Amino acid sequence: SARENWGDRNFVLEAVRRGGRALQHASEELQGDAEVVLEAIKQNGHALWYASEELRAVKDIGLAAVRQDGLLLAASRELQADR
Repeated sequence: SARENWGDRNFVLEAVRRGGRALQHASEELQGDAEVVLEAIKQNGHALWYASEELRAVKDIGLAAVRQDGLLLAASRELQADR
């Protein structure tokens, strides 16, 4: 089923490479997968909002999002702490 596809890592990687916001449909596990999240963010920095809370706190993930869209500084708690 379509729901099962969002738990398939290869399917989700391809989807986020086409449109980063597809991360919102990914399984919780894949929203916590650093490679999947970074691919999504490279395509669309706003995908950071759909990453797991743990990954949103990782400095490198936040920096990738800010490089893609500087307005996302507020989304990364780790980067806020560095201000």
